[in-house]
Amino acid sequence: MQYNSKVNLVISKEEKGAKILFVDKTMLEDSKNSKKIPDFTLLKERGYKGSGVFFAQSSKILYIGLENKETESYANAISTAYKSMKNLKLDEVSLSFKGLDESVQIAILQGFLLGSYEFSGYKHKRDDEENSKITIHCIGLKESLLEQVSIICANVNFVRNVVNTPPNIANSIFLSELAQNETIKLAKKYKNAEINATLRSNSYMEEQKMGAFLAVNQASNYPAYLAHLSYKPKKPKKKVVIVGKGLVYDTGGLSLKPADYMTTMKADKGGACAVLGAFLAAVQLGLDVELHAIMGITDNAIGKNAYRPDDVLISREKKSIEVKNTDAEGRLVLADCLSYAQDLDADIIIDFATLTGACVVALGEYTSGVMGFNEKLKQQFVESALKSGELAHTLPFNAHLKKLIESKIADVSNTSISRYGGAITAGLFLAEFIREEYKDKWLHIDIAGPAYVEKEWGINPCGASGIGVRSCVEFLRTLG
Repeated sequence: MQYNSKVNLVISKEEKGAKILFVDKTMLEDSKNSKKIPDFTLLKERGYKGSGVFFAQSSKILYIGLENKETESYANAISTAYKSMKNLKLDEVSLSFKGLDESVQIAILQGFLLGSYEFSGYKHKRDDEENSKITIHCIGLKESLLEQVSIICANVNFVRNVVNTPPNIANSIFLSELAQNETIKLAKKYKNAEINATLRSNSYMEEQKMGAFLAVNQASNYPAYLAHLSYKPKKPKKKVVIVGKGLVYDTGGLSLKPADYMTTMKADKGGACAVLGAFLAAVQLGLDVELHAIMGITDNAIGKNAYRPDDVLISREKKSIEVKNTDAEGRLVLADCLSYAQDLDADIIIDFATLTGACVVALGEYTSGVMGFNEKLKQQFVESALKSGELAHTLPFNAHLKKLIESKIADVSNTSISRYGGAITAGLFLAEFIREEYKDKWLHIDIAGPAYVEKEWGINPCGASGIGVRSCVEFLRTLG
């Protein structure tokens, strides 16, 4: 599955086609800027106040309004402007990057590459619609920066495509084979590193006594897979394992979800897809980090073989789990995947999961929750996320909340006895399966809010956002 960008970014020395100029309210209020803004008088006459887009046909200048001078504002403005470019049928547009900070340049590129994303799904499209592209002539932009941003954005959009793919197509076999095939392609292309992909299925998990993972898969028509992708450059500075929840569909199991809560559950594979996208990007960027991507892939179905509330499961870490709710299945899959990950002797382990609605309640739809025992590591990830253009915030582990997942008949319960603090108690559940020597090396990222939203926000379209890819790649860069 490849993603074809709707924009063609090229580095040019001279302007071609229409020209882009950024403006804001303050610039248009000051008459001293009349020489800097060619259509100053026209804009004033037409009542344009630096919000939205204005195209001056005579000068062929597309004025793009900025809310403020924050980097995110540039990305959002470009995303909005792209739609105007399409409506105006502008085939070529020029933009000068001279004098702009690198962070702003990256934001602009992301605005084009991520803001132009469209998932046409399975609607019939005319050939001219499919193949239409807008060429953006980038003046004064470094080729190396364009290449890096293009790689990351292409993988974000790739993840968006996979997450948006419906469950009748994107079943566990589809996702696991996709991960394997994409890795094999890179192994053939990048010969200077050791790149491998291994798919582990039910028989292996039975040997490994992954009772928690297997229980979730019991009622499925498809096998479960633990996909292990690895990238080993010649002189890695760190070894990192990233783990992703890959529920290709979640009915809630016997604790069945209401219909309104089930219709977006194709997005429950968002964690595993983010891990895949970050892995592919890291290889293509040639990061000097040994990276292992672990994807726990299955669906949570109903049927005569389904696991039940009141079941007691034995995890790979030999800890027993009392099942109180079969809709808290992602943490069961992750428990065994994290156990597997800890055998890889990593410096850092990070899991990504669309784990709890409670995290959405706590932080809103657009922000990922970052949890763990190591405050410095948590803050390092948050800073990386913010720098990359994603929103993230830490949530504190609270010793008192740990009591809420105690069980009278097992080592731990898979759900809390209280509705409050649900994102944190889910994180504390995962912490039960983290060995003492890894407590300060592990992070849990709950991406339930931003992974899939049913309305546009910023440079993110309705549907899958590809969240996790940019923040993970930026974090890996800090380790070099």
